Amino acid sequence: MLINIGFGNVVSGARVIAIVTPGSSPMKRFREEAGERGKLIDATQGRKTRAIIVTDSDHVILSALQVETITQRVLPDKKDAS
Repeated sequence: MLINIGFGNVVSGARVIAIVTPGSSPMKRFREEAGERGKLIDATQGRKTRAIIVTDSDHVILSALQVETITQRVLPDKKDAS
């Protein structure tokens, strides 16, 4: 399953480990370390980072969409679960 993370960018839902907010100091350090390792993917299209997506391949993906918006796209729709 592919998840739209904004501006025509998609990520494999099977590879996502976590979707977190970028505001805390530990998340800022985590983002910087990923950049130093060459594992940072910026999918914000120049906009403010509102979510950080961590994958099982140790990549860190930045998105301009809110964590809640991406989470709703990941979780199955409750209406369809019968």
